[in-house]
Amino acid sequence: MNSIRLLRSLPTRQWRSFSRCTVLHQEVAEAINPLTIPPPEGVDKPVSPKIEKIVSEITTLNLLEVSELSQVLKKRLNLPDAPVMPMGGFAGVVAPPQEEEEATPKAVKTSFTVKMTKFDDKQKVALIKEVKSLLEGYNLVQAKKFVESVPTVVKADISKDEAEKLKEALTKVGAVIEID
Repeated sequence: MNSIRLLRSLPTRQWRSFSRCTVLHQEVAEAINPLTIPPPEGVDKPVSPKIEKIVSEITTLNLLEVSELSQVLKKRLNLPDAPVMPMGGFAGVVAPPQEEEEATPKAVKTSFTVKMTKFDDKQKVALIKEVKSLLEGYNLVQAKKFVESVPTVVKADISKDEAEKLKEALTKVGAVIEID
């Protein structure tokens, strides 16, 4: 009773600070509450009543209502359409017979990439001249920068014969070449 009289006699400015203090006191008290210990792995986690209510309502829906709910959720949440799985998951997929796999020819690689991994410093000038002559549109400065930027791709998507010729020409002048 005395506390109510005290509160009535407080000026407005003090009343505001008093109410702020009580709010802060409540927030601190909520923060101090001990943390909840998570349940062990074998035990189901407790579910909030709100989620439990939603789950119970969804389980009472018929198939048409579930479909409609799914469409509405996809629109609201901007979800893409997922592919429909057959009943039973992947059980309906039949493994192809072994004979067909043996009958199909293996894919033959038709395009190759020539990479220069390193070069001999003593033959750097010769290598620069060779790169200038082998690669179209390169002048001496561009060829020098190209050689100094090792490891680098010399040419990509070329035939096996052309890749072998490039490798032979560049290895003669001290480059280490890999063909992928």
